[in-house]
Amino acid sequence: MQVELIIPDCGESITQVTLGPWLIAEGEPVQRDQTVLEIETDKATIELPAPVGGVIRKTLKKQGETAAIGEVVGYMEESAAGAATPTNSGAAGATATAAATTIAKAPTAPPKPAAATFVMPAAQRELAQRGLSAGEVAATGPGGRLLKEDVLRTAAAPSPTSLPAAPPAFEPPAGGDRHEEIVPMTPIRKRIAERLVQSKQTMALLTTFNEIDMSNVMAMRKEFGEAFERKYGVRLGFMSFFVKAAIDALKLIPAANGEIRGDSIVYKDYYDISIAVQAQKGLVVPVIRNADRMSLAQIETVVGDFGRRAKENKIGIEELQGGTFTISNGGVFGSLMSTPIVNPPQTAILGMHAIQDRPVARDGQVVIRPMMYVALTYDHRLIDGRESVTFLKRVKECVENPSRMLLEV
Repeated sequence: MQVELIIPDCGESITQVTLGPWLIAEGEPVQRDQTVLEIETDKATIELPAPVGGVIRKTLKKQGETAAIGEVVGYMEESAAGAATPTNSGAAGATATAAATTIAKAPTAPPKPAAATFVMPAAQRELAQRGLSAGEVAATGPGGRLLKEDVLRTAAAPSPTSLPAAPPAFEPPAGGDRHEEIVPMTPIRKRIAERLVQSKQTMALLTTFNEIDMSNVMAMRKEFGEAFERKYGVRLGFMSFFVKAAIDALKLIPAANGEIRGDSIVYKDYYDISIAVQAQKGLVVPVIRNADRMSLAQIETVVGDFGRRAKENKIGIEELQGGTFTISNGGVFGSLMSTPIVNPPQTAILGMHAIQDRPVARDGQVVIRPMMYVALTYDHRLIDGRESVTFLKRVKECVENPSRMLLEV
């Protein structure tokens, strides 16, 4: 029976998607719920699973083409064999055993490279530079994709009949042809670009800075980290402390948790904290709902789950919507200081950065302490300079003395 492959509902306001790579080619078998196609929206990458087991008969659109929600992009033929892994029984089992015996007696031939179903752009460039074809390289990427690393590995492999080559003499770079690669911007990258430009054009953005002594938080993690992980099954990180500190500061400065809506100011009594997470194709910002009601362990569990699923493009559209305030941690990439950009319609964003040992003055003495610069970018139309400084000062006080967050003083 023929079954349609249909673009599913991808969330509110999304009417069109861009097709990513087909992970199963025409004529190939597929199991039920196995991913056959990646779908790219302006917010996330979504996987299209096979509704039944069978064989992909025809794909109607190629990678990079657009499709509407509900549109048919391919057909598959349902079969009982594709629904589950067949078992050998009776005559079928005897046939399979005989075939296996025949294969076992046959002379062993060298394995052939796995044929690539899709050659990544970087791999295409390496193939052209090294004079190789895709058929000469074994593809190891997901869904049979040929990666740059596959080409480099094949090029570096010595020929079994060749002798080690003498080191080549130095030659100045040749002025030969140089190539440029032009690829379409992904929907996610387009959306990121639109939002950043919108923020710069519609808001009066300003950034203020402070620095935080991380000694007490690091000492707490060292003392209780192992017990925390044994009890809750998750590591005690820094993000949960900053989420709690930010909520404390948002309660002190409500405008930082609000938004401008037309000619009105909307103040919110709930705290949905957006956490910037790096995904495969760009930055995504999933939301921790009602973060003020969560413990440190609950926050760390949610953040860890976001990080894992972002790498697998498993973040749902609904998880990216809303959010009253954002925290971005550039420190994981080594950033020492930056000016993050507000994600509209929010009015502020807190930037964390790398921890570095620096000399600071304490009680008239110069000592070395683990210090972190923090930045608050805010919409000056709603938040004044005094409020922004007060906000960061409160975050600093909470992180430097975590016990005050527990006492709520």
